[in-house]
Amino acid sequence: MKNLWDDKEASKYTSDLDLRVYTSNLLGRSDELVLHGGGNTSVKSMVDGEEILYVKGSGWDLVSIKAEGFSPVKMSTLLEMAKLKSLSDSDMVTQQKAAMIDKSAPNPSVEAILHAIIPFKVVDHTHADAIVTISNSKNGLKLINELFPNFLIIPYVMPGFILAQKIYEMTQNFDWDACEGIILHNHGIFTFDNDAKRSYDKMIDAVSLAEYFLAENAAVSLASQEVNTKVDLGKLKAAISKAKGYEVTTKVNQSSLAKHYASQDDLATFATRGVLTPEHIIRTKRIPLILEDENIDAAVEAYINDYKKYFQTFATDEICLNPAPNYVVVKNVGVVLFGKNEKEVNVLGDVIEHTMMAVLRADKLGGYESISLSDSFDMEYWELEQAKLKK
Repeated sequence: MKNLWDDKEASKYTSDLDLRVYTSNLLGRSDELVLHGGGNTSVKSMVDGEEILYVKGSGWDLVSIKAEGFSPVKMSTLLEMAKLKSLSDSDMVTQQKAAMIDKSAPNPSVEAILHAIIPFKVVDHTHADAIVTISNSKNGLKLINELFPNFLIIPYVMPGFILAQKIYEMTQNFDWDACEGIILHNHGIFTFDNDAKRSYDKMIDAVSLAEYFLAENAAVSLASQEVNTKVDLGKLKAAISKAKGYEVTTKVNQSSLAKHYASQDDLATFATRGVLTPEHIIRTKRIPLILEDENIDAAVEAYINDYKKYFQTFATDEICLNPAPNYVVVKNVGVVLFGKNEKEVNVLGDVIEHTMMAVLRADKLGGYESISLSDSFDMEYWELEQAKLKK
């Protein structure tokens, strides 16, 4: 993981917020750290005698975020919210928004409370590929604990208030100075410091350590694949468009990685083991459609029926989302992506590209394993995640 810090460039930024923008952009420039709205960052600063948390606003990308993309929230309010025994999503959003000193700023990140309770000036959070690849293996917790003995390791917990509450409870009488960071199982990593450069350096160093481990223990060789099988893309597009109720934009990925991935044995089991990080599910759904023969209509119908069963198993009062697949893995061919437009398809393609490599590497560590079906449903139908898509 290349460290992109530039002393000359950094010296131009004198305010807490300007330096926070700079290091956020650095994190966003590495796809191996965050993708399309993933991750969040913050800085604590004094404004008119009051401590304010400037936290990434919902809907912004780290690579392009500017000062106006950060939400200024009163620390005192966030710390009081952390002590609550329960808090609904709508109440959390309302209270955080009420505590902003600039009402025109975007809604604060769903992790604002967690950023507040970490007692350091600068907090960085990413969904680094190398970290989640290791933690999404069946031996993930053991391996992460061995690699990062001075990190606080959190088994998977729903993001937002539940996660903040969990960490708040775990860190009472906690020696934060001895803690080098936090790793959220199946989710990502936090680093922090009172200095922006040191927090950024800690992130790069931690992810580099995970990358070295994967290079030594989970190297993947992408053997060249002969593409003998064909798929009727016109028929596939028509079937998905009919199922979704609008004409989809398609993109075909036949990279060496995609072809290797699509050529795996027992593809229906191999490629349907869940998302790489929880927030990916709003773009990818939990699993793709697997196409192993030419019976496209039957395969799409079966996928839709299975999705409806999944919904009915876990739904309480939610409204079912469109049950049609967002991408297809075609046996020995590659991956076909669907979206409302080219931008949506390209975002989906980036997420799937990173997921495929992570799955292959995690299998080298004993087997890829994502979050549970019920946790997947909770994320897919979480109103705060759905709000991101509407933006």
